[in-house]
Amino acid sequence: MILGVNFSLPFDNPVLIFSLILFIILFAPILLNKIKVPHLIGLIIAGTIIGENGFNLLVRDSSIVLFGTVGLLYIMFLAGVEISITDFKKNSFRSLTFGMYTFLIPMIIGTLSSYYLLHFSLVTSVLIASMYASHTLIAYPIISKLGVTKNRAVAIAVGGTLITDTLALLVLAFVTGMYTGFIDNRFWIKMFVSVVLFITFVVIVFPFIARWFFKRIDDNISQFIFVLAMVFFAAFLAQVAGVEPIIGAFLAGLTLNRLIPRTSPLMNRIEFVGNALFIPFLLIGVGMLIDFKIFFQDLQAIYVAIIMTVVATVSKFLAAWMTQKTFRFNVDERRLIFGLSNARVAATLAAVLVGYNIILGTDNMGEPIRLLNDHVLNGSILMILVTCTIASFAAQKGSQNIAALENLDNNISDDEDRERILIPISNIHNVNELVNLSLLIKSKLNKRDLFALNVICNDNADANAEKKGREILENAAKSAAASDVYINQLLRYDLNIINSISSVVKENRITDLIIGVEGQKGISENFFGNLTDGILSKCNTTTYIYKAAQPLATIKRFIVIVPERAEKEIGFLFWLIKLWNIAKSTGANISFFGNDQSLNIIRKINTKHPVEANFSEFSDWNDFLIISREVKIDDCLIIGMSRKEYSSYSVLMQKIPYYLNKYFEKNSYILIYPVQSGISSDSNISIKNASVLEPLKENLSIFDDFVKNFSRLFKQK
Repeated sequence: MILGVNFSLPFDNPVLIFSLILFIILFAPILLNKIKVPHLIGLIIAGTIIGENGFNLLVRDSSIVLFGTVGLLYIMFLAGVEISITDFKKNSFRSLTFGMYTFLIPMIIGTLSSYYLLHFSLVTSVLIASMYASHTLIAYPIISKLGVTKNRAVAIAVGGTLITDTLALLVLAFVTGMYTGFIDNRFWIKMFVSVVLFITFVVIVFPFIARWFFKRIDDNISQFIFVLAMVFFAAFLAQVAGVEPIIGAFLAGLTLNRLIPRTSPLMNRIEFVGNALFIPFLLIGVGMLIDFKIFFQDLQAIYVAIIMTVVATVSKFLAAWMTQKTFRFNVDERRLIFGLSNARVAATLAAVLVGYNIILGTDNMGEPIRLLNDHVLNGSILMILVTCTIASFAAQKGSQNIAALENLDNNISDDEDRERILIPISNIHNVNELVNLSLLIKSKLNKRDLFALNVICNDNADANAEKKGREILENAAKSAAASDVYINQLLRYDLNIINSISSVVKENRITDLIIGVEGQKGISENFFGNLTDGILSKCNTTTYIYKAAQPLATIKRFIVIVPERAEKEIGFLFWLIKLWNIAKSTGANISFFGNDQSLNIIRKINTKHPVEANFSEFSDWNDFLIISREVKIDDCLIIGMSRKEYSSYSVLMQKIPYYLNKYFEKNSYILIYPVQSGISSDSNISIKNASVLEPLKENLSIFDDFVKNFSRLFKQK
């Protein structure tokens, strides 16, 4: 003991323990990344070194187990909240197919190998095979970090995980019930009813509670704590229903998916905390289970461990390979599926510990005869290490190749193509929502291409004007920083706000302009006049007029009114891409209303780049109020507008502000004025893009070319 601090091993000082773990989390990935070893493996190896079977620095006590459990649930929750619901639904059959492959193949090979090679009983062989069939998404953080979670292979692997883990755990429950005498018809009926009630409650009640909470509470910390509480409550309900907590965590992620936009500050906090703390604790805890000394003491233990590891890896590779051949995936997509499905942690540990604790009797020496003996227990631990290592390398290789290919497709060398968004702000109360909208519509926005502008009119300036302006800009900067985006703060003195905005647009080559409308006031005649005669005539940008009646994350549906001949304008594709960005980020449904010609183009685009959308005929703007019957309280109305003298302009558009103020005062809405060519010599639309899209104005029947150009621009963005 030195100065009152006990340094004897293992450490028992909580401050020292936590400090040591943090240093491991910090340095293990850094050191191993230099030799191209996935950081997940570094944390597992570090856990082995510091654990009781290594240098005995730390004991795998309840605190390590607690944080590890949280990390495991966090991985499943992240998989649910990050996955595209549209892609998940689209790939449901493929997920089912892979789920059956990755369950049946390990079950068959595992049962035969355990029965004939390891000479276990049939029941024991089936239980060991269920350990091969289950897997944990331990490599998911690698894929998430490289930004390929939207790949179809990831959606299939995640869906298949639920299927195979559920079936494997049912096998475990059946085997356990055989030896405890609890398996009968009442057992299965009770489990079926409880699982159905659990799923129904989470799917229906959770979104309702979450939407109510997010509408009323805008404090960032409270929102984060609320999400954590919902996740672990869902995990607890899953346990009560008789299934593993990981199922509840994943289901919570799916139900909260649409309420947590991908680019939101809340999503940024969720990923940060999980990847920085909870998931590393899980990996270190797994490493602390491994004891290499055992394999130098007993050849039988080595033999069992080799058989288990080889069978577990080969069977999962075969499942991934068959999925690749069935659906004609490429090699890197197979690597993703194999990487996500080969690692074992949670269900494997559950099965081996349950089997190890089932006592069948005693031998001649009075030692207990266990359903799963010491060799299987130790072989399982080695299998966990090896499969996690192989899975990490496979996932990293596949992710890097896919990410490199996507970056090659998305590479924009011409600086004119960069997306620059300007938000003029004067009211501190709507700053967060204006910034949130900019983050939703952005595509591949450079982190320094978001601008916030506050204009101080010289004739109305007072001593506090500059202080108030800077305070508003600071709030915008903090809101953007929460999503890891930098915002350029611009404070201008000018005699005229419109002149100041147009000057900033030209100086910074702004492509998108977002103007906020105060929720209580709506669009006044003076505001609409300044907009149409001032900003729209001087600024050649895609312009959004936004009123936030509720947070964007709580919107259930976006209702989009497409004006007649909208597709004839050069800016049509550019604002359509922004709608796709909103749909991809929020997962909300988009309902398009317009004439057949416009809707047919959008339908064809949706077949190539699917989002959750539906289409309805609407062409008579004289009867615009018919839309009011479609709009619900949690809907956001988006109306395509046009500048005067352009193809989709209609004099009826002048009535839109009146309709919005009178009939949609409780709804959020966005008016979109598309960018136009030829308004000024300082056109913000790039020459390259304009030259590509211009022929479409002459021949709108060439849908394939239209879709092709949308695909090109969507990939660029």
